[in-house]
Amino acid sequence: MSKKVVAESPLQRNSLASLDQKLAMAKRCSHEGVVAGAKAAVLATIATAIPTMASARMLPWARANLNHTAQALIISTVAGAAYFIVADKTVLATARKNSFKSPSSNIEA
Repeated sequence: MSKKVVAESPLQRNSLASLDQKLAMAKRCSHEGVVAGAKAAVLATIATAIPTMASARMLPWARANLNHTAQALIISTVAGAAYFIVADKTVLATARKNSFKSPSSNIEA
């Protein structure tokens, strides 16, 4: 379990509050990244599934070479890539934006 840390001096109390604030901000940044990544993955899945399924039914080469597993692999690869790219960019952008808001809090003693 987690140990309860008791601050003994005002300086320690400020640093614990600062750590709690940084942890809350990090959780918020990561949550925003997850939400943005999930939205991008859904959009990429739809945008990839329609042409993949259509080409597998209409084009002779695709009909012969792309079975259901290959189609699913193409769609899921694009969705996974979109999720990780957008989530990473969102987390980095949010962290960068938050670091410019309070530059004095980034300086460690």
